[in-house]
Amino acid sequence: MSITLEGKTIEMDGDGFMLQPELWTEELAKLIAQEDGIENLTEDHWKIINIIRANYLEKGLAPMVRVICKESGLKLKQIYELFPLGPARGACRVAGLPKPEGCV
Repeated sequence: MSITLEGKTIEMDGDGFMLQPELWTEELAKLIAQEDGIENLTEDHWKIINIIRANYLEKGLAPMVRVICKESGLKLKQIYELFPLGPARGACRVAGLPKPEGCV
């Protein structure tokens, strides 16, 4: 599975997670979000995406949900409203991470 954006082919796994997160761009995030039914990424979307990416770049893994809630100031319900597929399946995918462990 792959996505082509601006002449580049981005390889994805069978669940749509990036295989090479270093190729992530904001434009790619918008495209993935649209595939998930999110038409426009708001300031709150970007807040969550940036928290997830920063944690991944620093620690090599996606943050736990409680970390996302604490750092964003949003409640879990609000995160699910922003990313209907949830923080792991939806937000991490849009943030360009590989599939988080334990994500089914």
